Amino acid sequence: MSKLLYSSLKNRSLDYLNLLKRYLNYKIRCVVSMSTALVGGFAGLAILFHFNDERRAIPKGQGANFERSSIKGPIIGGPFSLIDTEGRLVTERNLLGNWVLLYFGYTSSPDVGPAEVQKMANAVNILESEQKLKVLPVFVTIDPQRDNPSQLRAYLKEFDSRILGLTGPVAAVRQMAQEYRVFFKKVEEDGDDYLVESSHNMYLMNPKMEIVRCFGVEYNAAELSEEMLKELKKT
Repeated sequence: MSKLLYSSLKNRSLDYLNLLKRYLNYKIRCVVSMSTALVGGFAGLAILFHFNDERRAIPKGQGANFERSSIKGPIIGGPFSLIDTEGRLVTERNLLGNWVLLYFGYTSSPDVGPAEVQKMANAVNILESEQKLKVLPVFVTIDPQRDNPSQLRAYLKEFDSRILGLTGPVAAVRQMAQEYRVFFKKVEEDGDDYLVESSHNMYLMNPKMEIVRCFGVEYNAAELSEEMLKELKKT
């Protein structure tokens, strides 16, 4: 009798243990599934945000095309009101009808700035001398506190008299830079002596003042003129 009772209790205990193991395994699977779902959900959101950011980002160099009809997000560019090196008011309407190569820089730039302005001048000269095609080079200062019209005129004269220099009130320059998604900030400030860190992109704009290409510092003058020629031949 006692053996029978012992056997019965033993079997029942094993049954309880098996039930408990199955219950714990079920709970573990539930937790793992929920964790996986949460991780997957966060990963999906991260991918979605990254994808949306990429669609809104400005491609830098590497022959990136800017088709305004296909851009999902804020349009790059917009109206502006600045003054040229002679103190005359210049807006985006004054540039309509011209192919424009637009660059944001500053006259106190120690190295990259002058090299980019020289590249811009050389590329425009190649197109005009070899292809009889005109592109208007436009230099917009991102340091209007120091780059007044006379300073800008003297600086650009050293590169090419065809370059249209634009400056203006700080607020007007900053607004244009924001519209064209141009990054810049003062660094290494020591009173009135400072550098300006910037993105150094050039924009090729069609006669409707729409951006069609963005060029980074990796292009030399010959490559830049060749890439611009491709765009001009499409029209």
